[in-house]
Amino acid sequence: MLENYHIILASNSPRRRELLGGLDIDFEVKVLPDIEENYPGDLDIPEIPVFIASEKAAAYKDLMADNDLIITADTVVVLGHEVLGKPANLDDARRMLRELSGQTHQVITGVCLMTRQRQRSFAVTTDVTFKTLSDEEIDYYVEKYQPLDKAGAYGIQEWIGYIGVTSLSGSYFNVMGLPVQRIYNELLKF
Repeated sequence: MLENYHIILASNSPRRRELLGGLDIDFEVKVLPDIEENYPGDLDIPEIPVFIASEKAAAYKDLMADNDLIITADTVVVLGHEVLGKPANLDDARRMLRELSGQTHQVITGVCLMTRQRQRSFAVTTDVTFKTLSDEEIDYYVEKYQPLDKAGAYGIQEWIGYIGVTSLSGSYFNVMGLPVQRIYNELLKF
C-alpha cells in the first residue's frame, strides 16, 4: 500500500529507527542539522510535541520529492503541569527522576506525517506510574545509562523501566518515542 512513497524518518533516535523498522516497511533516515525544538509559551501542553513535530517536518518541505513521505516526532514527559524535557546534565536527570518517583506522569508523542500534498499531525498519550525509587537506584541508572538524550531522563526499555515502572496505560512504544500502532493506521489512510 505504501510502495508509491519514499518514506523518510527524520530522526537521529536509534529507538525510533528500531520501532519504525518493526512495521516491516522500507524507509530511509534523513536528518537535517540544527532544527530548533522551541515552541510558543502559550501552547497547551498536549499541543507542544505536535507543534515541534510539525515544525521539524516543515524544515524538509522545500527538499522533498513528489513521492517523499516524511515522518517526524517529538516526545515530552509531563508531570502535573510541568514539561520535563531532556535533562541539561546528570544532576538535572537525578532531579527529574526524583520528581517522577512514586508518581504517575504522562508521556506525549507528537507525530507529523507529511508529503508535498498533505500533512497529518496527531499526539498519543500514555500514563506511566513509577514506584518510589531510592537514591541508590536513581544514581545507578543515571551513572550507568547516561539518560541525557531522553525526555524525562529515562528510557522505559532500560533498567529503570524494568525495576521502576509499576503500571502503564496506553502504548508502551509511545513511551519509547514512537506510537507505531497509530502511525501504522495513519499510513494506511495515506
